[in-house]
Formats: sequence, C-alpha cells, structure tokens
Amino acid sequence: MEYETITLEQTDGLAVLTLNRPDKMNALTSQMRAEITYAMGEAANTARVIVMTGAGRAFCTGQDLGDAGATGKVDLERTLREEYNPMLEAVYDCKVPTIAAINGPAAGAGANLALAADVVIATESAYFLQAFARIGLMPDAGGTWHMPRQMGMAKAMGAALFADRITARQAEQWGMIWEVAEDEAFEACWRGRAKFLAEGPTEAFRAIKAAIRGTYGKTLSEQLTVEAHLQGGLNRTRDFQEGVLAFLEKRPAAFEGR
Repeated sequence: MEYETITLEQTDGLAVLTLNRPDKMNALTSQMRAEITYAMGEAANTARVIVMTGAGRAFCTGQDLGDAGATGKVDLERTLREEYNPMLEAVYDCKVPTIAAINGPAAGAGANLALAADVVIATESAYFLQAFARIGLMPDAGGTWHMPRQMGMAKAMGAALFADRITARQAEQWGMIWEVAEDEAFEACWRGRAKFLAEGPTEAFRAIKAAIRGTYGKTLSEQLTVEAHLQGGLNRTRDFQEGVLAFLEKRPAAFEGR
C-alpha cells in the first residue's frame, strides 16, 4: 500500500510510523486513520518493535476539523466505531511492543492515540491536552479508559473537565507516560529504547503485554493462572534457552525473537 498521510520505514526489526501532515500539525483525517490502521498491521508482521511519531513540530493535534464530514451534522458515533476504534485497537492490541515518541503537542484524539501505545516517551517541550470540552464534547478515542488507569481518577477527571495542558514533566510525574527526554536528546532516547526492544526476546514481550493488558477485572488467583500458563510457553522458547546460556557464559544474549 502506498501511504499519503504517513510514512513507514523498517530496518533491523524496527518500524517507524510517522504521522506526516506537518502543515496541519498531523491532525487526523479519515484517510490518515485508515493508513495508520493498515500500517500497524503491516509492520507487526515483520518488525519486532513499532514506533509512532510525528513529522514537524507536533505529534498529533487530534481530529482535523476541516476534514470532510468532521463538522456539521456528522455521525460521530459511526466515525468512532468505524474509523477510530479499528485504529486504536490496532495500536493497543499490536502483537509486538509499541512506543509513542511524542515530539510535540498531543491533543484530543492525538493524545489518546499516544496513550494506546505500550510505552510513551515525550520530548520535554511536548504537552498533552484533552481538548474535547472546549468544543462541547467528551474525551473519546480511548481517553476515558486510559486516563483513569494511568493518571488516577482525580487527575483524569480534572484533565477532561478543565481541558488544561499537561506538560511532559507533569505527565511523567503522574504516571501517565514512561519517560521524558530533553529536546536535544529526544530522538537518541527513543531510538535507544526501540533498539533494546528490537533486539530483545519478542515472545517474552508478547507475554508481558498479554499478562499486563489482561489483568483488569481478574482476581489474583486468576492472574496467577495466566502467569503460569504464559511462563510455561516461554520456558520452551529458544530465547529462554539462549538467555540462560548467555547468563551462564557471562555474555550478552543474542535473542532470535522466538
């Protein structure tokens, strides 16, 4: 598939998906949502880690209100069900680790697209904004699910009601994201994290995602059963054998991803 609103570059197990409408601060259109959804599936089949980032000075400022059908008597429920939900599920349910590298403002659905990734790394000058109430809406694109879990109920409610900017440092302190890097070190930071994941035990990473993502709603006993089942499968992988051998031989492990 040829992409017009994003780029997808793959090398050495790393796929970098860049939102590529810098003149519009990477605001989301119908075409862009479809391309992100398709690209996530394409990259997951070959890459061992996927990074999402933005071209230019923003990560993503949410819905492009100038996009056809975005304003007026649009069926927002249909748009969310048929366009947003598949995109967000493609990111959240991706079978390999995902990183959102937030290079600038992440607002509205753009902020919540970022929160769907496994790990969020932001440059220090970036910020997050749940801007929905400013135009008479409520957070969507998974925001009402992610925010209470990552920030706590009080912070999530305030972020949604007041629509205040949340600086990258605040987001890190609140547990909303993993890490903040100084602007000049930002790309080196996320590329280093991505390289670590691309060279790591992919099956173990998949099991980690499955266990942690699936923990909500389970009792401790149920989660212990899940852990035992997943660990039993990892016990039979080549990566586990290589990891133990490398530990005993006091050398870096050369994981194959299976």
